[in-house]
Amino acid sequence: MTIFCKELRAGAVSFLVWSTVVGGLMAVCVGLYPSFASSMDDVSALFAGMGGFSAAFGLDKLQFGSVLGFYGTECGNILGLGGAFYAALTAMGLLAGEEGGHTAEFLLTHPVSRLRVAGEKLAALSALTAALNLVCLACGAGGILAIGEEADWSKLLAYHGALLLMQLEIGGLCFGLSALLRRTSFGLAMGLAAVLYFAGLLINLDPGLDWLRFATPYYYADAARVFAGDPLAGPVLAGCGLGLLGAAFGLWRYRRKDIS
Repeated sequence: MTIFCKELRAGAVSFLVWSTVVGGLMAVCVGLYPSFASSMDDVSALFAGMGGFSAAFGLDKLQFGSVLGFYGTECGNILGLGGAFYAALTAMGLLAGEEGGHTAEFLLTHPVSRLRVAGEKLAALSALTAALNLVCLACGAGGILAIGEEADWSKLLAYHGALLLMQLEIGGLCFGLSALLRRTSFGLAMGLAAVLYFAGLLINLDPGLDWLRFATPYYYADAARVFAGDPLAGPVLAGCGLGLLGAAFGLWRYRRKDIS
């Protein structure tokens, strides 16, 4: 597990920065809820009547006046985007970073197979992503307890589970792309995450694009759908399949890649 531990150490600073920023913003948002609670009914009515804007972000379905609806709208978007960008950027640098940084010559001269190298890097990606989500869950749940509000914890945990699965799917896809590149492309990583995010918004705006629910993880990681108990088994399975396919492709490609 030497490579696994090395990747954890290498990503420690990035993890601390992202977890502090994303988790801190979530805690701040939850802390602001009591100051807006008295006017939340008016805000909910306002959002419900904003047409396409409300539909795009699920504000027409979420009860924005409840702590859970407020959490799903504000904190969900922070972790949904921040966590996805973190997973994408981390995954994109795992394999391409060795070649672009000219460290592959040192790494691959050791008596370890390429499959083990890539496998331990993938395990480190999963561990870092899961740790980020645990920190953010602690910040969000701690904020709710600190302001003395009651929440449906089963729905909250289900929502965070969907967000974690979404980030792992995006990480798996970027890991596969990383095996194709000679140098790390952070722009490609962030671009992929952004395209998937906007695809999720388009599904809410146009029912004719419902087929995209099998392509973007933001469909099953949408707070309005999770809290409403919508059937999400199909999109979840499709998302798991895409993430595993991306990860498997990365492992396969790295074993056969001509490292320059």
